[in-house]
Amino acid sequence: MTEQTASQYRAVPKDQVTSSRWAAGFILFAGVIMIMAGIFQFLAGLVALFQNDFYVSTPRYLLEFDATSWGWIHLLVGALVALAGFGVLAGQTWGRVVGIGLAVLSALANFAFIPYSPFWSLTIIALDVLVIWALAAHGREVAA
Repeated sequence: MTEQTASQYRAVPKDQVTSSRWAAGFILFAGVIMIMAGIFQFLAGLVALFQNDFYVSTPRYLLEFDATSWGWIHLLVGALVALAGFGVLAGQTWGRVVGIGLAVLSALANFAFIPYSPFWSLTIIALDVLVIWALAAHGREVAA
């Protein structure tokens, strides 16, 4: 074998293979969570649009929007997060970059939505934090 051919067949250290498997698993997790959270937010937006009295706000909260406004916000953010999740699953770099940005936007929107639905909003914020961590910490490993 020539020097070039021999370098192609060098063994990859076991810890590097294990690390890349974990990274791929976390990216898969992030993509699936993004799709699920996006669909859930989309459905929450539909509920806010068609059932205005479903969400009841607390008085004197900093960001006071009516249910229709929240419906459109959740509808748009949810659809974009789900689409970015499909990009992440397809292994696209833009999917990871857009996914991080949209997860931040989703967390901020749900923070403002806490008075309307606290448990739901805190759950989505926690999922957004996990997605941001998975995409930021393991995105480069999967791309390599």
